[in-house]
Amino acid sequence: MTQPDMTLWQTIDALAQQIPFTKAKVESVLATHLVDRDTTKDPIQNAEFNFYVGGPGKMADGVVVGNVGLRVRHTGGHPGFLALGRLSGECVTLAMVHAQYSNLKITDSPRGHSLDETTAYSAFLPWGTLSFAFAERNRDCLEGVSFDPKIAAADNAVK
Repeated sequence: MTQPDMTLWQTIDALAQQIPFTKAKVESVLATHLVDRDTTKDPIQNAEFNFYVGGPGKMADGVVVGNVGLRVRHTGGHPGFLALGRLSGECVTLAMVHAQYSNLKITDSPRGHSLDETTAYSAFLPWGTLSFAFAERNRDCLEGVSFDPKIAAADNAVK
């Protein structure tokens, strides 16, 4: 991933405009190359989705995206799912997330099994759910961002 000229917030906004997600659209926004994830060793084979991975890369505001995960259906009809993970570099606090998305709800919380478990704060937007994860290991800084578009959003998205 090369360094885009966008901040994390600008990148999130630009990615939301790309729904339904495709490999090419995500690569364009993130200025990166995504590769097929090898699923041959997965215990259960998934014939419905293509999985792509990429990263790392640094945003204009110093936030480093450690990895990118994209899931898109082979046959279409599903808007895809996108995750930006292992965020590091410039710390993005919960207060900073609240400044961008004030109506957050807690949608997942740690169960005490690992320091890698996260508390997820989600914004329910017209296109779907945007979630921000904070890991127990470093509760003060954002760990990941995920985009879970509504299926209808694929038909109504801004192109």
